[in-house]
Amino acid sequence: MIEDVEITDNEFLRQFELEVGDNMARIEYALQDRKIFLTKYEMPDDMEDQGFREIFIKAVFEEVRNRGISMVPTSPEIAGFLRKNRKTYKDLLPVGINI
Repeated sequence: MIEDVEITDNEFLRQFELEVGDNMARIEYALQDRKIFLTKYEMPDDMEDQGFREIFIKAVFEEVRNRGISMVPTSPEIAGFLRKNRKTYKDLLPVGINI
């Protein structure tokens, strides 16, 4: 089922990954103090067409929440998703940061 996806944190490359078949989506990040900066979003078109964008971003946001750190989305795609889902994820933003 599409909701049963599992993301991987590739600490060496500093990116979250989602593999589906031969395709891989990535969200690159940088850690600084108790913040994670989500800097780059990449997803193959056929994964986008299958609806994995929202699922992948939500899974990454939940991983950030589970780690108990703040996030700063610098990628336009991730910032846009956060704007659309502000009520659900605004607690992940550091104090003073508005998207």
